[in-house]
Amino acid sequence: MGTSTVPAEAADTAGDAVAPVPWRVVLGIAGALGAVLVAVSARYGFHGDELYFLVAGRHLDWGYPDQPPLVPLIMRGVTEVFGPSIVAVRVVAAAVAAAGVVVAALTAREMGGTRRAQVLTAGAYAVCPFTVANGHTLYTSSVDLFVTTTLVWVVIRWVRTRDHRLLLAAGAIAGVASQVKYLVVIVLLAIVAGIVISGPREVFRRPVLYAGTAVAVAAAVPGFVWQYSNGWPQLAMARAIAADDVYGGPAGFLVNEFLMTGIVLSVLAVWGVWGLLRSPELRPFRFLALAFLLLTVFFMATGGKPYYLAGLWAAMWAAGAVWAERRQGRSRWGWVTSAPVFLVTATVSVLMTLPVYPVDTLARTPQPLLNPEGAETVGWPRLTAQVARVYRSLPPAERARTTILAADYSLAGALDLYGRPLGLPTVHSAHTGFWYFGRPATDGGTTIAVGFDKDDIDWVWTRTTHAATLDNGVGLNNRAQGRPVWICRGQRYPWSVLWPRFKSPLDS
Repeated sequence: MGTSTVPAEAADTAGDAVAPVPWRVVLGIAGALGAVLVAVSARYGFHGDELYFLVAGRHLDWGYPDQPPLVPLIMRGVTEVFGPSIVAVRVVAAAVAAAGVVVAALTAREMGGTRRAQVLTAGAYAVCPFTVANGHTLYTSSVDLFVTTTLVWVVIRWVRTRDHRLLLAAGAIAGVASQVKYLVVIVLLAIVAGIVISGPREVFRRPVLYAGTAVAVAAAVPGFVWQYSNGWPQLAMARAIAADDVYGGPAGFLVNEFLMTGIVLSVLAVWGVWGLLRSPELRPFRFLALAFLLLTVFFMATGGKPYYLAGLWAAMWAAGAVWAERRQGRSRWGWVTSAPVFLVTATVSVLMTLPVYPVDTLARTPQPLLNPEGAETVGWPRLTAQVARVYRSLPPAERARTTILAADYSLAGALDLYGRPLGLPTVHSAHTGFWYFGRPATDGGTTIAVGFDKDDIDWVWTRTTHAATLDNGVGLNNRAQGRPVWICRGQRYPWSVLWPRFKSPLDS
């Protein structure tokens, strides 16, 4: 840490000089979050991403065009034990969110926070809208948030204790994180840059750091080999996301960052950045503020998503809580850390992200606007039944040679899960990972194309007949609502020719 670096011997001696953890309160906060999430876990339905992961779990591989293999592997484990149970899937998401509350509190402890700072940080993590949303639904970001938060905590603990075994542990955790999202590579590069700028540079003299790095690299190698063998589709996905720019440029990035963290909690995070840059007590952890700022600029410049910063949020809240704790009574902003403010934030998070409204009134609430992902959990069985009616309308001989083709992975996952009991044939899609699960085997038969615009399919078949319009029955605008269903005949080319041309890297 330059001239202010604490000698290793002193750091080891001070390793026990931290406040005790208020376990009863911290576990109470974690348990309350988990209980709320499990209580509403079965309302509405699966998210399109979860439906995709369920199918990907039956096609396990070292990689996919949009993610590494861990979340599909988790889905495979859940379904092997419980079947495609929405409650079982959502319990995993809730457990990961609750565990993150504990790690957040421990992060504040390692930064020197006493009881109040630890409880504030645990509370901030628990009521954050992004945490609540990701604790309800099992996304890759649900697992990534927890694993990256844990990785940052281990790094912080090493700074305080200089227990070099933690560097090996950090490597192992980074290896796990690389099986969830390759985002961890960028986060680690930012942390390394922060350390180079502000210290503690002595970490680069520790052989165990390189042993930990080797562990992380070894864990990531199979996934990178898969990406290389398949033409680096993850890079194409990243370019597509950046080009899509759904958050409206740098200004939109910042606005959504505040909304995702919770507006008041964003103030606490800003305190954290300021405290890390200004406070002598937090000086050893200054590299985290630099990493956070570097990542913010990088993602704003490259079209990244605001939640790509989520793995560092707990550290910023922890630093802000410690800063607030040490300046108690000396700031007019003290109300930000008051219990009523956290209670209001928790209430807003629940109303904004969780399925607490009757499904037939959801479209008339602000939630679909504030959290569009919630709308993607509604209507899948009904939409599948509509497609099944179209399929059953065909003559039996024609049905025997009929292919189901879905425009995106959400529709494909829904038709796969809910369509099998209704007698639908195997569902195919060229969208993201589904393209790799295989093309249709029958050339020249009838195809029911679900969710495509007519211009996207007219070049493939000589006759396309509109057969239905998807309707979730509650007037909710989501990606499937109002999409057409086509009966397509007169296939112009074999699937071996069509399949490469159908391939799409987009995640939307």
